[in-house]
Amino acid sequence: MFAPANSTQVYIATGVTDMRKSINGLSILVADQLELDPLSGHLFAFCNRKRDIIKILYWDRNGFCLWHKRLEQDRFLWPETEEDVVNIHGHQLSWLLDGLSLNQCEAHQQLTYEIMV
Repeated sequence: MFAPANSTQVYIATGVTDMRKSINGLSILVADQLELDPLSGHLFAFCNRKRDIIKILYWDRNGFCLWHKRLEQDRFLWPETEEDVVNIHGHQLSWLLDGLSLNQCEAHQQLTYEIMV
């Protein structure tokens, strides 16, 4: 589970992001479109059109980190606003990753798979 520190700011890029972008493309998006500093150490979260992939970009002391989660079922309840970016708390990011919206309390069911030999 990805858990940011309490002092870390979390910025959600609302709308759709092209998930073919990796560290370079997302850091340019943070700087140019969101007008934020990708080197700040804050978390920048992005979601795809199908709402089944989230990427989180952040700077960690001496390099960028890119965290990626893909759902096998269900969809993330990504916020829809007219703003390009929404600032949320770390616990709210955990809610989104668990399948909750920022306004409700019902999560995705946990999937359990077994490898058949």
